[in-house]
Amino acid sequence: MAGEQRVYKQKIRATQTLKKMFRAMELIAAARIGKARNAAQAADPYTRALNRAVSAVSAHANLDHPLIEGREDTNRVAVLVVTSDRGMAGAYSATVLRATERLLEELRADGKEPVLYVSGRRGEGYFRFRGREMAGTWTGESDAPTVERAREISDTLLGAFLAPEAEGGVSAVHVVYTRFVSMVSQVPEVRRMLPIEIVEGVSEPGEKPMPLYEFEPNAEEVLDALLPMYVRRRVHAMLLTATASELAARQQAMRTAVDNAEDLIRDYTRLANSARQADITTEISEIVSGADALSASS
Repeated sequence: MAGEQRVYKQKIRATQTLKKMFRAMELIAAARIGKARNAAQAADPYTRALNRAVSAVSAHANLDHPLIEGREDTNRVAVLVVTSDRGMAGAYSATVLRATERLLEELRADGKEPVLYVSGRRGEGYFRFRGREMAGTWTGESDAPTVERAREISDTLLGAFLAPEAEGGVSAVHVVYTRFVSMVSQVPEVRRMLPIEIVEGVSEPGEKPMPLYEFEPNAEEVLDALLPMYVRRRVHAMLLTATASELAARQQAMRTAVDNAEDLIRDYTRLANSARQADITTEISEIVSGADALSASS
């Protein structure tokens, strides 16, 4: 029974060590979630302004731009999957990957050929393990995406969309990421990023109709400058909201892990105490039996 006590005490110490690690990860995620959430929310006004600018140019110039007009010369479709670099975030990456698999099935059912682009080591490892070919991967910044990384990803996707069919061009670009709703709700979403869908008219309820503009040097050059900026901004905004979602999911997962560790420690402590009481009872019984034997012999 003494050996049983030692086993439980070792388990208690090991669980206490894990609990400290989980608590530290929870506090780190909690300290960073505010900054990530603010960064995601701060991107919204700029994105809306770019959206209105693109809508204004398109609505008044009536231009046929390759980023706006769809392609019919290829059935290849790019799919960007945004996952995390590290684990310990609950079902964050698994949920995104399930949504990706559903999208891939739908695209194949429509006669499309998906081309995978993956951000995050979790997604990269998932598809590599299954032998899936990836046209591009990015790792190392899932919890702190930079403007440079967003530019690199968006330029790669833009290049694929504008490339000729013979060079592997794609007819559309979809993004699968996690949208941050609140600290307890993060929703996987699938968005078509290219070709860009222009919504004409007012962008917000109660706004006045767009005025007529004159574009310098001309509307076509203004649109050429705005659309790549718009794509980069959207990619960066998606990476930022995915980061906030990842940190929120990690904080929740680590809080649950801490609670589970505390439950295990209580259970092991109770079992260790029971084993100790059993040892004491056995020792008392042996002493009493010995005393009775001595009394009987005398």
